[in-house]
Amino acid sequence: MTAPTSPTLTETAGPVPTAAGWFRRAEAWLDARGKGAWIALMVLGFVFFWPAGLAVLFYMIWSNRMFSKSCRRSRRQWHSHGLSAMTPTGNSAFDAYKADTLRRLEQEQQDFEAFLERLREAKDKAEFDQFMEERARRADTEPAEGDRDGA
Repeated sequence: MTAPTSPTLTETAGPVPTAAGWFRRAEAWLDARGKGAWIALMVLGFVFFWPAGLAVLFYMIWSNRMFSKSCRRSRRQWHSHGLSAMTPTGNSAFDAYKADTLRRLEQEQQDFEAFLERLREAKDKAEFDQFMEERARRADTEPAEGDRDGA
């Protein structure tokens, strides 16, 4: 003879109403596919019936699906990925190649920045020289005109 078991929570709660059932299933289906599925549903809602799209948008914001941790997690992964480029791999030949390449790229960047600085200085000097020439021309022509007016 088996011992009587106590009823489970679902047995005591009764059946889930069908309206909530399809909504929960749809919500779970969209959650399983990620934020992109929610955004696609929102866009389709706006395309076919704009109040539906607006309702999905409000629901995404209200339920924190719009600002979920998945975005923050992916941002952290990119930051850690960028930092991992500086750690040694354990392969000495590759590490030497990587160090040489990074050193070469840094030197090229410094050379290019120096080139740009020289270009800026040359442009500034040319503009200043042009300004001084125009100023000298104006100074030469103004007193001559002033002498004629006074005579």
